[in-house]
Amino acid sequence: MPDAYGQLLDATIQHLEDLKSRGVRNVAVSPEALRALSQPVKNVSATTQASSPGSKISMTTPTSQPAELSLAMPGEAAPASAPLDPKAKATAFAALRERALACVKCPNLASLRKTVVFGVGSIDAQLMFVGEAPGADEDEQGEPFVGRAGQLLTKIIQATGLQRADVYIANILKCRPDTPGQSAGNRKPTPDEMATCIPYLHEQIDLIRPKVIVALGATAVEGLLGKTIGITKLRGGWKTYRGTPLMPTYHPAYLLRNQAMSEKRKVWEDMLAVMDKLGMSISDKQRNFFLKA
Repeated sequence: MPDAYGQLLDATIQHLEDLKSRGVRNVAVSPEALRALSQPVKNVSATTQASSPGSKISMTTPTSQPAELSLAMPGEAAPASAPLDPKAKATAFAALRERALACVKCPNLASLRKTVVFGVGSIDAQLMFVGEAPGADEDEQGEPFVGRAGQLLTKIIQATGLQRADVYIANILKCRPDTPGQSAGNRKPTPDEMATCIPYLHEQIDLIRPKVIVALGATAVEGLLGKTIGITKLRGGWKTYRGTPLMPTYHPAYLLRNQAMSEKRKVWEDMLAVMDKLGMSISDKQRNFFLKA
């Protein structure tokens, strides 16, 4: 392979791997660009294998649409990298926050939002909670989970022996979904909205590097794992997301609607499993929460 072409190919692969590490999953490439790339060397494979293990980049070439480079399967972990020193980590997180606050990728959401709800908590947290999208209270205050559901989530966190400041809380979507024709209420984010926004969450996960992620509710699970069998059947069973153990459980708003002790116990059993995974001590009192006398 000619040196110039090899260098170009290596640089391209490196760039794609960098995009992959930052959560980008698909890159559009025109058929013309692909034809140009194929000229210097004959028999260039449609699938390129980078030098590092597990870094396969697949390429498809539809006849009339831009080709798409698939950089990773949904939920695949970003490539491992050396730990960041605290100052570099804080700087990278601040830069990520500034980019998210200025985002206008969803014009309808950007034009109607009051704030971008980036996330809150410790960037060194071992435990991370992911919800679906900000509601009216969150949009007003710029912080996730501050309404009634958020107050319940805070109580759940405190019941484990942690404080809200010890964990990190974020959402699949960082802007409140617009509700045309409605004066109140919320709507579920669309798949396109979630796909557009989730790279910010990927970068948060890659910088925080939590030991456990808790997905709160069906929409959060769908945004992270794709279509599933449903939260009722999925909750309580460990999954893996970007190399991190993930526990799906009910959204706190569900517990506000359904006050049954049995449903509260299900969420608490999920949290007991999380505590165990984190190596936290669990008292008899904690084990017996929401059990009938």
